[in-house]
Amino acid sequence: MHMHYDSVVETIGNTPLIRMDRLCGDRIPATVYAKVEAYNPGHSAKDRAARYMIEAAERKGKIKPGATIIEATSGNTGYSIAMIAATKGYRCILTLTDKAGPEKIALLKALGAEIILCPKDAEPEDPRSYYSQAETLEKTIPNSFYLRQNWNLDNSESHYRSTGPEIWKDTEGKVTHYVCCAGTGGTLSGTARYLKEMNPEITIVGVDAYGSVLKKYWQTGIFDKNEIYSWKVEGLGKTIIPDNVSFDLIDEFIKVGDRAAALRVRELASKEGLLTGYSSGAALEAVFAMRKQLTKDDVVVVLLPDHGSRYLGKIYNDDWMKEQGFLTPSGEPAAYSVNHLKRMYKVYRRMYGRKIKQRFGMAKV
Repeated sequence: MHMHYDSVVETIGNTPLIRMDRLCGDRIPATVYAKVEAYNPGHSAKDRAARYMIEAAERKGKIKPGATIIEATSGNTGYSIAMIAATKGYRCILTLTDKAGPEKIALLKALGAEIILCPKDAEPEDPRSYYSQAETLEKTIPNSFYLRQNWNLDNSESHYRSTGPEIWKDTEGKVTHYVCCAGTGGTLSGTARYLKEMNPEITIVGVDAYGSVLKKYWQTGIFDKNEIYSWKVEGLGKTIIPDNVSFDLIDEFIKVGDRAAALRVRELASKEGLLTGYSSGAALEAVFAMRKQLTKDDVVVVLLPDHGSRYLGKIYNDDWMKEQGFLTPSGEPAAYSVNHLKRMYKVYRRMYGRKIKQRFGMAKV
């Protein structure tokens, strides 16, 4: 077995499939495997896309010696880019929303990245948004390149060439369902394209956040701004339509709430000994949401995107969980809070008007 590498970059990929029997065994009829991307050197699936996008840009002459690499990121892609930039001698500037926790920011700075924080609720076209800031930096810094992970199709290509083949090989072609969070769409769509080529019958399940536009767009082809409101879970959901989301490959979309994702990922840690990130909880919750569709003959692969060390101040912090209303003051999982229900009522009222009032018994029929 080859164990000598020229740099940390060469250790990206070939992450394990781990059977989720302790968490899912008696509750889900199918065999459930987690594709645990925290085993990458940058502790997330984004290592794959960052490496492929950078090396493709180098081959095309878009990234030259001494270049500055720029990206708008929720944190994980930024870490991967910063790690690779450090090994290749590039300057790295990352624009993040102020939703990113202090651990993520500290990690990025440790690798030499320069950080620009932008308001989390700024619309994409707003000059203050993290997308607009990245565009401006590329225009003003000589010899710079903005990777554009949402629109750069080398993102999904990286997973077509690595994640998809690994899952197919490691399940011996027996995978029946692939469940993956939809953010930029690269991890979901690139892997899905490979798996569908190998077996068109494989069911592809995208996981979306409440407050994101992706599921509605998949259902209707309409970009509906009324769908948009802020959410807590990091690493999934979008307020734009990224080019890397191949909607035609997705068989089902499941939305998962902040609370459910947070509680599920803590359960994963305590039952399986796997400390993974917030979006991993969303992906697993989607598997539980679809359990009635599954049989004992199904083989589900759920991709867990990143490591829990980036969320120690959030989902693994009891005080933070209590502040969100996800835990009771005594530390038990909380039922939906009054504030959450009020917020959901406002969202549904905006979307559906009088019908929702009737549903809640608040209007005369």
